[in-house]
Amino acid sequence: MKVSVSMYSLNSTIHRENWTTIDFLNYAKEIGLDGVELLDIYWKDKEKEIEEVVAKLESLQLPVSAYDVTNNFVKASAEERANEVEKINDGIAVAKRLGTKVVRVFCGDLQGDLTYEDGQDWIVEGLKRSAVKAEQEKVFLAIENHGLLAGKSEQVEEIIEKVNSPYVKSTFDTGNFLLVHEQPEEAFDNLRGKIVHVHFKDFRVKDPAEMMNGFRSTQGVELVGTVPGDGQVNLSYIVHGLKEIEYNGWLSIEYEGKDDPAVASEEAVRRLRKLLK
Repeated sequence: MKVSVSMYSLNSTIHRENWTTIDFLNYAKEIGLDGVELLDIYWKDKEKEIEEVVAKLESLQLPVSAYDVTNNFVKASAEERANEVEKINDGIAVAKRLGTKVVRVFCGDLQGDLTYEDGQDWIVEGLKRSAVKAEQEKVFLAIENHGLLAGKSEQVEEIIEKVNSPYVKSTFDTGNFLLVHEQPEEAFDNLRGKIVHVHFKDFRVKDPAEMMNGFRSTQGVELVGTVPGDGQVNLSYIVHGLKEIEYNGWLSIEYEGKDDPAVASEEAVRRLRKLLK
């Protein structure tokens, strides 16, 4: 298994210090990563930047573990949902240019008076349409367990089965299951045959005395991102399980805590490499 860091882990630094993707790639090389995970939200002038990024990846010999598309299929308008399909199709094209076979995708989130059934139907429809191009290009669309819809493993599993494409699988986010009160170990057992990408993440319950905003769970519990190993996720169970199924893909660190993200991500890399021995 290979270790990468999601560019999103450095989100606060990116905005505070106006980092570009090139700055992130230089950081990744400095801390000895095997590869990097890039996101669509950080392009300023995509067409101009991609050429520069591809050249930099080649010069640093850094492969891309996944390219993340920030889509949402839970929209009432058919036109809006069609735009989300185009967003994923564009993501597939970018992923090919970056040399990765994994595009991280979202499903969507419930809003207003929409029901789970409404949302699921739209998600399945959108992913089926997106899967056409994914199959043509042999690029995996990897659903991240994220938000109120497809936050639980059974929801991810059900959507994957309904889409019924060999190129629609799971980005298994080890921490996000805690936000919907599912134990990550149980979620792993449910999805172990469908994983093509892994987000290595951890959360802890926020201390009431802490002056910070965390992530509020579906039951109102406030969680705070932390360096993997300092939170509630049994990461050794996940790594052992991945070894059992002979997973040979990427483990991509996604840090969402309040400490210096560059320092925290580097520590996360050290801990993950120790677990992989």
